[in-house]
Amino acid sequence: MTLLPLPIHAMAKNPPLFSLQILTTITVFFSLFHPSIPLKVETEALLEFKNQLEDPLNYLDSWGKDSDSPCGFFGVSCDPNTGLVTEISLDNKSLSGSLSPSISMLQSLQSLVLPSNSISGEIPWELSNCTNLRVLNLTGNNMNGSLPDLSGLRNLEILDISINYFSGGFPNWVVNLTQLVSLGLGDNDYDEGEIPRSLGNLKNLTWLFLAGSNLIGEIPESIFELSALGTLDISTNNISGNFPKSIYKLRNLWKIELFQNNLTGELPVEVADLSLLQEIDISANQMFGKLPQEIGNLKLLTVFQLYENDFSGELPMGFGDLRHLKSFSIYRNRFTGQFPENLGRFSPLNSIDISENQFSGGFPKFLCETGNLQFLLALENNFSGELPDNYGGCKSLERLRINQNNLSGEIPEGLWALPSVKMIDFSDNQFTGGISPNIGISTSLNELVLTNNRFSVELPAELGKLTQLERLQLNNNEFSGEIPAEIGSLKQLSSLHLEENSFTGQIPAELRQCARLVDLNLAVNSLSGIIPNAISQINSLNSLNLSRNELKGSIPENLQMLKLSSIDLSKNHLTGKIPVFLLSMGGDQAFVGNKGLCIDGSSETEPNSGLAVCSGNSLHKRFIGNKRVIFCIILATLVVILGGLLLVNYWNFKHSEANDMENDQRWDKETNPKWNLESFHPVELDAEEICNLDEENLIGSGGTGKVYRLDLKKGVGTVAVKKLWKGNAVKVSATEMNILGKIRHKNVLKLYACLLRGGSSFLVFEYMENGNVFQALHREIKGGEVELDWYKRYRIALGAAKGLAYLHHDCSLPIIHRDIKSTNILLDKDYEPKIADFGVAKIAEGFYSHGGSETSSFAGTHGYIAPELAYTLNVTEKSDVYSFGVVLLELVTGRWPIEHEYGEGKDLVYWVSTHLYNLKDVLKVLDNKIVSDSIRDGMLKVLKIAILCTTKLPNLRPSMKDVVKMLVDAEPYTFRSPSKHGKKEQVLV
Repeated sequence: MTLLPLPIHAMAKNPPLFSLQILTTITVFFSLFHPSIPLKVETEALLEFKNQLEDPLNYLDSWGKDSDSPCGFFGVSCDPNTGLVTEISLDNKSLSGSLSPSISMLQSLQSLVLPSNSISGEIPWELSNCTNLRVLNLTGNNMNGSLPDLSGLRNLEILDISINYFSGGFPNWVVNLTQLVSLGLGDNDYDEGEIPRSLGNLKNLTWLFLAGSNLIGEIPESIFELSALGTLDISTNNISGNFPKSIYKLRNLWKIELFQNNLTGELPVEVADLSLLQEIDISANQMFGKLPQEIGNLKLLTVFQLYENDFSGELPMGFGDLRHLKSFSIYRNRFTGQFPENLGRFSPLNSIDISENQFSGGFPKFLCETGNLQFLLALENNFSGELPDNYGGCKSLERLRINQNNLSGEIPEGLWALPSVKMIDFSDNQFTGGISPNIGISTSLNELVLTNNRFSVELPAELGKLTQLERLQLNNNEFSGEIPAEIGSLKQLSSLHLEENSFTGQIPAELRQCARLVDLNLAVNSLSGIIPNAISQINSLNSLNLSRNELKGSIPENLQMLKLSSIDLSKNHLTGKIPVFLLSMGGDQAFVGNKGLCIDGSSETEPNSGLAVCSGNSLHKRFIGNKRVIFCIILATLVVILGGLLLVNYWNFKHSEANDMENDQRWDKETNPKWNLESFHPVELDAEEICNLDEENLIGSGGTGKVYRLDLKKGVGTVAVKKLWKGNAVKVSATEMNILGKIRHKNVLKLYACLLRGGSSFLVFEYMENGNVFQALHREIKGGEVELDWYKRYRIALGAAKGLAYLHHDCSLPIIHRDIKSTNILLDKDYEPKIADFGVAKIAEGFYSHGGSETSSFAGTHGYIAPELAYTLNVTEKSDVYSFGVVLLELVTGRWPIEHEYGEGKDLVYWVSTHLYNLKDVLKVLDNKIVSDSIRDGMLKVLKIAILCTTKLPNLRPSMKDVVKMLVDAEPYTFRSPSKHGKKEQVLV
């Protein structure tokens, strides 16, 4: 047996490792004569391996010191002849800690399988001594640092170190492992680089996973010499160039994942030669042109996805003959013409999204022919004619959106009776007829949107059976009759839009039972009677529009008790006095067109729209006029005095500013005539370009300075530049520079460089296209939908947790952020979260020795501050955990950390705590804009984690490492490809 010698310098620096090498040599020598000795040594090696792991679920309890052989240890397998350890398999056992170098003493080890745990730290280089290893699987952990050269493991057949936080250069040494069959290196944080051209040496590869590896350049031709390859996944990188024609050489390829890159050009006809191809995803690239007709001949296709490109022309008719197709997604392209008539007729189609194209002609007939279709999304096309009757039998449907087309006629009766459907959107078409009473069967329905059609007749009382309904939008149709009182049974309803119809009768008082109603619009109908006082009992109501009806009587005084931000009662027949608060909040225009309305004579509000004053005698009018004259005199006097004071202050300010400018210029010239540029990443920067900022590109301003968006001229791309305020802000941001300059983690904001000269300072960061989490959480996209669905929110939560866990557990000295909040978590173009703003962060070691610094008493932001900071300045990692728990609550509830509704001095944590007594109340906490049956359990899991994080006692809160593990276990269901690494989700519009 050949032993790998330990380098002399390693012996000097690492005496324990030297001893380990000697012990290994002795073990091998004595094993020739005393077989029991290696068993004892292997037992000791495994116990040392255990000692460096944390095992919260006690899977390793059987690993005891008194065992004669390690073969009885849980997860350990041995050679039946020699008794030596050949395999360690501990998949998904909640293990954390680090890998011990003692593992190198297991000379017969063939398989080390530790995926889906929370193990951190680096891979010990001593592992290269285990030359018999055939399987090394460490995927899905928290391991980091640069990868050691493991090219000595020449027998490796499976190497999977994906989904970790490894950094440094891409591991080019893998090209020497010529026995590899499966290679997973993706989802790590390597430096930007190209795919090694010599990767084509690995002729035995059947599975190659390089997704999310910061790869640039084109795919080397050598990749297409891997004739055995079945899966090629290079997704979510920055690969450029045309789609490779040489892909036809990979005759065994069954799965292509190249989505989210910068590929251009047309899809080559050569792809059609891959007769075994089952899945192809080239979405989110820059490809264009027509699809080759031959693509429709790929008979084994199950997944076809190329959304968010610029393809055009007609789809190949051959898609209609496919027998195995399950998922078809081509939205946001420019396809035109007739849709393949038979698509879905012979295949178990489950999901189809053809939205935002230009298809015309009749709506495809057979998408649900085999009865498996759950998601049918065809919005924003030019389909015309009637909806085929056979869709009435598609009972599997869960999401149906065919809005913004030119469809007409009546809806097939069966489509009103879908037992599993959660969303129906027929808006912006020309449909006629009415809502069938069978709608009562669709009891899972969350949203019913029929806006801008020609639906008519009365609404069925069966609408009251839709107890899960949250959004009912029937506006701009021809509905008539009375509003059914049964709508009051919709306890989950938050938005009710019935405006621009022909409803008559009175507003049903039963609406007061809709306790979660936020938005009520009944405008432009023929409603009569009074405004029921019952509306005043809808405490959640925020917007009320009853304009352009035939309502009479007075405005209920109690309406002003609601927290309305919008009200419109104009153009009715209302009489009496307008409540003062409603007038000041809604303004005159909310009440015009009601001849009988007037304002209180004692009100200070002066109407401009002709509203009458309730008390009209001339004496009162003269008194009002006199008050105006006196008020104008006082106001003029104040203006003169204020103007004089401003003039004096302005003169003093200019004088001081001139002195400051002169001092700054003198300082700059005398002490540092040139910019001092400190770079933390290999990016070429021009100091003068960075410092010449345009106010039009200002994107934010905070306590330490202004932030600008800057497009660099040298092709580096877009960056964010923070121009620091002078004085204390520079001192605070020196901390930010020192910390961020050393951190390398994909969920922590990159600091490219710092520029200093005299009293001026600039920090250059990577640019985050989607702003911060708080902004994105409260933004809406098309159709009033929220920007962040649950799948995005979950990814944000997990990514931010990993970044914070890295700061707490994986830095050489733990870093405490001290101001974790949703505005300090930024989002890139793919909604990947990055923790930012380290201006008040501290290194944990020696933390309290900085008591004299300007930031030492900083406790955080109101709403995120841990309760213990009210009585101590001892900020710990558990303070960050509490703040992160508040962010999780924001993601789950969609609420602000501080709202008036919570009560004076109360916050989101308190409000959530008042809803934890029964399941019904707990469900009210979940954001009603996104919650549905399919994701409710996942949201509840994250809610539980948030509650643990915001426990009052710090020692009862989990560590961030534990939070990451719990979030991984809470991963929601997404559309995944069969491969365990197919992690992307199907985007559902």
